[in-house]
Amino acid sequence: MKVALVGATRGMGRAVARLLAERRIAIFLLGRGSADLVASARDLEARGAPSPVNTATLDLAVPSGFRAALEAADEALGRFDTLVVTGGLFGRQEDLAADPSRLQQMLHVNFTGTVLLCQMVAERLALRGGGTICVFSSVAGDRARRSNYLYGASKAGLSAFLEGLSLAYADRGVRVVCVRPGFVRTGMTEGLPAPPFAGQPEPVARRVLRAIDRGQPVVYAPAVWRWIMLAIRQVPRAIMRRLSY
Repeated sequence: MKVALVGATRGMGRAVARLLAERRIAIFLLGRGSADLVASARDLEARGAPSPVNTATLDLAVPSGFRAALEAADEALGRFDTLVVTGGLFGRQEDLAADPSRLQQMLHVNFTGTVLLCQMVAERLALRGGGTICVFSSVAGDRARRSNYLYGASKAGLSAFLEGLSLAYADRGVRVVCVRPGFVRTGMTEGLPAPPFAGQPEPVARRVLRAIDRGQPVVYAPAVWRWIMLAIRQVPRAIMRRLSY
């Protein structure tokens, strides 16, 4: 496995990258902050990743830079066969609703930019015989709720895209893994009230890597969220309208 990883400098991306390093898997880091990327690369080398761990700038908000970043990853790794995308934006419902520019940025990064990147990589992998694309969506995309429907809409669209991508490219050897995390204690969720069953980054990352190994199309993490969301999807609309969460 040779992995191009978007978003490895914090939170879930860092946890996934460190587990890959422990497996001695070749990694190429893609992200926005060059200093943070270099620091993460040195950390991964110290944890066992084949050296050097190279980096390139990739901003999900700027699709014009995707091709050059992917070419750099291919050159450094001798063609990567796996893309992992953990990057994305989050915003509180009240903040997004009050700030159209912030809402636009979140929608663009979480949906448009991520979709364009994955579509480019799917075609690239298909032309060379196949590979894996693993992308972090969210349980927030499984059912609209009044408290986070704006963020949830960006993830619902992403989940639908990933399902279609999986169907469209399966016969060309490309496997797609859609990760749907519940609440995980990371910097992104700092300051938010933690619900029951909140997860920690490392156990969630281990579950994600097992899903990549198996080519599992959809993985909920922590695992209990599969059953929580199954129940929530069955709640009648009339009842959902009366709930405040």
